[in-house]
Amino acid sequence: MARDILKTASFAVLHFTVGFAVTFALTGSLAVATGVALLEPLANTVVFYFHERAWRRRIPADATGTICHA
Repeated sequence: MARDILKTASFAVLHFTVGFAVTFALTGSLAVATGVALLEPLANTVVFYFHERAWRRRIPADATGTICHA
């Protein structure tokens, strides 16, 4: 589990760095790049939550979590 937490943290840092670098390269603004790098992962997290709910409603899973094909 500690490895999973470390991997998740390293990916979060990588995600922030890429978001910051791309936005800074496009805008030249430190403030805008920081804002986008912080807000974009938050927005993606919210979208992911609703995406998962939609999938769960649309394609039911069996008791083991395996997708049931019609």
